[in-house]
Amino acid sequence: MAREPRELRIGTRGSQLALWQANAVAARLAESGAPPTRIVVIRTTGDQLQDRPLSEVGGKRLFVKEIEDALQRSEVDLAVHSSKDLPAVLPEGLAIAGVLPREDPHDAVVLPVRAEGTGQRALDDLIALLGPSPSIGTGSIRRVAQLSRVFPGAHFAPIRGNLDTRLRKLDGGQHAALVLAAAGLRRLGFASRISLTLPASACVPAPGQGIVAIEVREDDTNVREFVMRISDADAAAALDAERALVEALGGGCQTPIGALATLLPGVDNGALELVGAVAAPDGSRVIRATARASRGEAAALGARVGRELIAQGADAILAEVRLS
Repeated sequence: MAREPRELRIGTRGSQLALWQANAVAARLAESGAPPTRIVVIRTTGDQLQDRPLSEVGGKRLFVKEIEDALQRSEVDLAVHSSKDLPAVLPEGLAIAGVLPREDPHDAVVLPVRAEGTGQRALDDLIALLGPSPSIGTGSIRRVAQLSRVFPGAHFAPIRGNLDTRLRKLDGGQHAALVLAAAGLRRLGFASRISLTLPASACVPAPGQGIVAIEVREDDTNVREFVMRISDADAAAALDAERALVEALGGGCQTPIGALATLLPGVDNGALELVGAVAAPDGSRVIRATARASRGEAAALGARVGRELIAQGADAILAEVRLS
């Protein structure tokens, strides 16, 4: 029988949000009676390439590779990630053992502090306020592909850095608006900066957005057991469905795939509804599919919605993206 570790070393990036996530996992492990934890900050390639769009340097996989390498070498005992940064297929020998409860999974529009008024706005009001050709800061292919239909005259520009840095650039006049994950804004205390939470009808979020994933070595049964104790079943089912959809499409982290699984309380003992979307990068075509299944069939649900998207032509769009 494996000996219980004296401490659990948590591998993470050093960004504001990554440290929030790692500390949240550490706190939950402590509450569950796990051994003491120690946070190990690992600088990733993505952190070092702040001056180039992710689509040019390999996508969000660059934010997890070095951490996964450290996990495989047993330099850390578990790794904490924003689950949307994880590839659809994990490296051999690694697995997601648990997740934290999901924060708001949607994308959010943030306006400069100088913009008139505060608080949430209606989408039509926001479109009118931004004007016919605003500069919108986002480097996400998925967001640009979908939002080019909402803001047809907009210029979308990559913006990198910590949340504080991005907001400072916005308030300094570099952009008319930013589009960011609502989860990060809320977790870091910037919920008041959200001017509009974009509904999935306008922009389907990234698969796994708002979910903190905890990755372990498959054969490390002790650590896996500790992590399973703190895992949230609803968020885990949603992530299973969304990741299965991405895997069915053969997509990576920097492709225009959206997926959002929502638990429907009181419906068939907690059915999941999954909406998936694939958009042409210029917004000329958006393919959507929706289906429901029981929570226990989450992965099969994701695969089914993925097949429906392919039947509608999603594979052709994704092939063009990969060749571009």
